[in-house]
Order: sequence, then structure tokens, then C-alpha cells
Amino acid sequence: MTKVRILSSEHVNGLASPADYVNAVESAYHERGNGAPADPPSVLPYENESGVFTHYAGVLPRMGVMGGNMYGYRSDGGGASSFITPLFDAESGEPLAIIDGASMNPYKTGAAGAVAVDALATSSASTVGIFGSGPQAKAQLSATATIRDLTNVTVFSPTRESRETFATEMNDELSAGVEAVDTSEAAVKDSDIIITATNSPTPVFDGSLLETGAHVTAMGQYLPEARELDSTTISRSVYVPDLNERALEKAGAFLQARDDGVVTEEDIHGELGEVLTGDVTGRLSEDEITVFDSGGTAIETVAAANLVYKRAVQKDIGEIVSFSSVK
Repeated sequence: MTKVRILSSEHVNGLASPADYVNAVESAYHERGNGAPADPPSVLPYENESGVFTHYAGVLPRMGVMGGNMYGYRSDGGGASSFITPLFDAESGEPLAIIDGASMNPYKTGAAGAVAVDALATSSASTVGIFGSGPQAKAQLSATATIRDLTNVTVFSPTRESRETFATEMNDELSAGVEAVDTSEAAVKDSDIIITATNSPTPVFDGSLLETGAHVTAMGQYLPEARELDSTTISRSVYVPDLNERALEKAGAFLQARDDGVVTEEDIHGELGEVLTGDVTGRLSEDEITVFDSGGTAIETVAAANLVYKRAVQKDIGEIVSFSSVK
């Protein structure tokens, strides 16, 4: 029998800070740059039902863990997703934990964005324009604030009340001033860092408005038909995805820019992990525009799961259950 720790979202809440997640995810992407295996998300629809099943997995040998994420959602847009995150020992193969990923999900994805900002944005970057006002946008901004001294943030989302509430809440959390703006153009103007954390199927800003030297982190590029970034943004940028394989299968912004004839597969600069290890040079000049395309991988998921699992063991929280072994 194997003892497995079950962690609900209530258990996960407060176990780690945004900076903790950033440190863990940065280490994980270093592992990926050194060859740690990770698969892009796999989507399994069933034609006679509305449910869609998604899963992805990876191994982080230096951390000594492996696992991934699995979740379902409705193809018609109804309902909500629940994230189930199993964590295994990479040496023995034994299960360590099953984690409700709802509380962890924004922070681990936000951490991936922050790691990319640290690797690709200019060292002087201090202003942010953010698109979206939900939990993912908040986590992205909180994580970014751990690796850059932010001075000013502008936020745009279609609903005035949502963006103003976001600005009020984040003003209380950050030392930087956070202002809700009425147009996408205002969010891009004078921003060193642009973050898109939306579920928009169409581009959320005009890429011709990007300032020279800007960095863009995009979250909503996880389906071929969905794109937060237009072809102008992709064609103007040094394009860095989380996984090259995912970019060629699922990254809507890149795939549609390729279909528009403005980029080719050779314009994928390299994975974020390769930038961190130095195998691929990131930003070559202060004037370049860089893009990090983040669609969700097991790299950040396994790292975050390992972080909260170890904290839970230290605090002795969670429910312990016994799993039978099969030989």
C-alpha cells in the first residue's frame, strides 16, 4: 500500500507566495532546457457529447517528481473546469499526491509568465499593460511584480466594472499605480510589458502599436482557432513558446500568422527553457519586441505541485489515503 496525500484547493490556499511559485517554475524551465520531457496538451473530444477531456504530463528529474494535469470542459462553453493534478515520485514511480489544481492554477501559470518576463523583457522594463481582469490576470501581474520593480500598470477588459474592480484590488496589493483604461490602445501605449490573460478568440490589440523593446506574454493561444495576438505582433517579434511542439499544434496566434504568410516554422526562436539555459539567445537588443506564448504545460504544473506538496508535508495537512499497488 502507498500513502497518497489528497490536497483540496482549501489546503493549497496560502501554502506558497507568488515569488515561491516563480522560483519553482524557473527551476523547472531550466530542467526543460536541459532535456526534461514534457508533452503538449492533448485534447480528446467525443463527437456525440459536449464534454472535452484534456491532459498533459512531464518529468522533472532534478526535482525528483513527475505528473501533470487533467481536466474536462464543455465544448459549448457551458459549465466550468476542475483541474486534477497527480504527482508521482520520479524514481520509484509511486504516487505522492492528488491535488485540486483550482487554487494553484493561476499562480503556476502566472509564474511561467513572470519567468519569461525576466528572461525576455528589457532590464529596465517597469510599465505593464494588461488585458483581462480575472484570476489569471491578477496572478500574472502579482508574479511579474516579484521580478520587476513596476511603476505603472494599465488594465483593459471589455466590462468597465470588471477592469475598475481589478485596478482597485491590485492597487491595494502592489506599490505600482494601477489604472483602468477605456481602450486597448491606452493599455498598449508606453507599456514595456504587455500581458494578455483573456479568453478572447480574436486579437485584443493592434500589433503595430507596440513600442520598440516591448515584451508580450500571451496566455490565450492554446487552440488553433483562438488568438489573442494578431499576425503583426507575431511577425514583429522574437517568438518564444513554452514548447515548440505545442506552438506547431495548438498556438493559434502563431499558426494563423503562418497561414497569413508572415512567418514560417523557422521563426520559432526557441523554447523558454532553452533561453534560460543559454542554448538560445533571448533578446539580442533593447529595440527588439519579444513574445512568450504560454498555453499551459506540465513544466510549471509539476513544479508547482511539488512545491505545494512539500509545504503540505511540512505542515502535515491534507487527507492521507492508501493506494493499492499492482504487480
